[in-house]
Amino acid sequence: MPNIVKAASMDAIYRGQAFGAVAQALMAHNMNPRGLRTNDTLRKDEWKALDEELVKIATLRLPVASGLISRGLVYNINDGLGTTVLQYEKESDMSAAELNMDATTTGAEDRATYEIASLPLPVTHKSFRLNIRVLNASRKLGQAMDTTNVAIAMRKVAELIEDVTVNGSGTFTYGGGSLYGMANFPSRNQVTLAANWDDSATTGAMILDDVIDMKQASLDDRHYGPWGLYVPTNYEAKLDEDFKANSDLTIRQRLEQVNNIEFVQVADKLTADNVLLVELMPETMRMVVGLQPQVVEWESHGGLQSHFKVISIMVPQPRADKDGRCGIVHLAA
Repeated sequence: MPNIVKAASMDAIYRGQAFGAVAQALMAHNMNPRGLRTNDTLRKDEWKALDEELVKIATLRLPVASGLISRGLVYNINDGLGTTVLQYEKESDMSAAELNMDATTTGAEDRATYEIASLPLPVTHKSFRLNIRVLNASRKLGQAMDTTNVAIAMRKVAELIEDVTVNGSGTFTYGGGSLYGMANFPSRNQVTLAANWDDSATTGAMILDDVIDMKQASLDDRHYGPWGLYVPTNYEAKLDEDFKANSDLTIRQRLEQVNNIEFVQVADKLTADNVLLVELMPETMRMVVGLQPQVVEWESHGGLQSHFKVISIMVPQPRADKDGRCGIVHLAA
């Protein structure tokens, strides 16, 4: 293995030994990618500019994922780079309690059962590079570092995370698990959409009926809220129309008055004419975060070329119990 690594001019960690500058830096910093920030190329203010751009883009392009995290619907993994699969248990229910007058009556003796499931934890990343001459030229002129590249790279990473959170990645499997999103989770409840909401003939009352049907589907599956309602971009304008003639409420405002629906939010990665009602509880939906989005750097060509990568380990985990009960409801034709 060491001879192969050397011949291929690649970095690797093999049997606890690091080969190459990047691998050695990761080992020295307990697999923390921030250990790659050697500060040999970028100065403190330049790293600060990159990080600020990263946070700004993440806030704009991760509305669903970051919204779940801000509500505490998150499971953090300390060693994200060293964990490729999250294993968790699905729990079944027990039979109902009994009523009788004799305390010695033998009841149904059962117990909850458990099933092991797996969630793959892939890395989402986008690379770019910066020539040392370009960087030094901007410094010589006293110009601030151009953060365009990191902004584009972060946008690409954020958009993929958001897309997987909403729609999943049906083709990605690893370690016996698949990467599902809210709209393709096999255990989600499905409700049929009779008429597209943006049709001119669709009234606010019809839209309200659809949402109440979705809520009932969740209740029937023993998930009692609170919920968030996610709508596609083609319904944005419709929801701003009056709920009914001469009403002082828009359709959006009326939907937000439905008991236990906490918000109505546009999810731009949601396919047209698809609506999701998601129970805002960790047993229904959460984000698994092994590594917050960040920029790492390494050098090549004797320090003349700096390579950068926006990297993150952040995946959705829609959940159901062992009996398939789930608090996600999908409205579609």
